[in-house]
Amino acid sequence: MKNKGLLAVISGPAGTGKGTVVKELQKDENIRVSVSATTRAPRTGEENGVAYHFLTKEEFLRMIDQDGFLEYAEYVGNFYGSPKKQALDWMKQGKDVILEIEVQGCEQVKNSYPECISIFIMPPSMQVLEQRLRDRGTETEEVIIQRLMRAKEEIPLSKQYDYVVVNDRLEDCVSEIKAIFEKERLK
Repeated sequence: MKNKGLLAVISGPAGTGKGTVVKELQKDENIRVSVSATTRAPRTGEENGVAYHFLTKEEFLRMIDQDGFLEYAEYVGNFYGSPKKQALDWMKQGKDVILEIEVQGCEQVKNSYPECISIFIMPPSMQVLEQRLRDRGTETEEVIIQRLMRAKEEIPLSKQYDYVVVNDRLEDCVSEIKAIFEKERLK
């Protein structure tokens, strides 16, 4: 008999390495990563169904009406959400599904799917987080400051998560999350 896959939310402040951690986890053939839907326009090089599922506002609102999202939110005039059908289908096939989403989205998912595992990726320190943001070289000083302020708001919310994993070394962080999946599978 095939076991149902796990549903896991991974959140954390910008610069903690969530995306890198999730890419490493995705190398496991049993793990799938949900591709979010959005109403924003594709950026150069973004492919529909890979970066995001790009929808019109009308399509997105129709999916909301049809209970088609695990979670969704409106942010600066655009909608973002995690489509439900693909995630649930993968779980039925025994695959573990990761949603890499914001803390607000995690609360929505936990309300609808209390069995969901929530994992908060924590930076080793605010100094390391700031250095990582600066080393990326992708944001202005103003954006870096905004992201650090946002991190100070998000970090206390880690208490609402089932697990907190510090991403000091990528390999250790990925190993800890895999161990969490194994522990949860044994319940």
